[in-house]
Amino acid sequence: MRYWVVGEFGSGEEVKAALRRLGELGYAKETLDAFSPYPVEGIEEVLELKPSPLRAWAFVAGLTGAAGAYALQWWTNAVDYPLNVGNRPPHSGPAFVPITFETMVLFAALTLFFGLMWLFRFPRPHHPLFELESFRTASTGGFWVSVTTKRREEAEPVLGHLRELAARNTAVVEEKE
Repeated sequence: MRYWVVGEFGSGEEVKAALRRLGELGYAKETLDAFSPYPVEGIEEVLELKPSPLRAWAFVAGLTGAAGAYALQWWTNAVDYPLNVGNRPPHSGPAFVPITFETMVLFAALTLFFGLMWLFRFPRPHHPLFELESFRTASTGGFWVSVTTKRREEAEPVLGHLRELAARNTAVVEEKE
């Protein structure tokens, strides 16, 4: 069973200050999260988020797609069925460029799409925080801080800390089985 202790703040700067203070109070960075209607500059550093592996995945997938497409064209045109058409050599690199490029882009794009879905744990049609009526402002104008706890008893001190940090709304949301 998990609990989310959430507090609403007035701006992105207040959220960053609250996250810094909660970190100073000893809350693990893995338990802290922030929700805002738009990206808040510098919040990644405060939450100590790791860089996304998507860039490397797309690069490797693009190289794999390009190498695979080039190898397939080379094999079919120069080795498996070397047909002399228009007196061009069976292994003609410039003729292979369009398909090689298109396959590279296709592999990279598919890797980015499915990698992003996997990293976001998509599809997750419901999150327990959605049950909190006031949390709807997280997508329109509210800035929220969330602290995850494993026991209900741990939630009370967190609520106190959020209130000390001038959170407008505070609540505890329980994960339903």
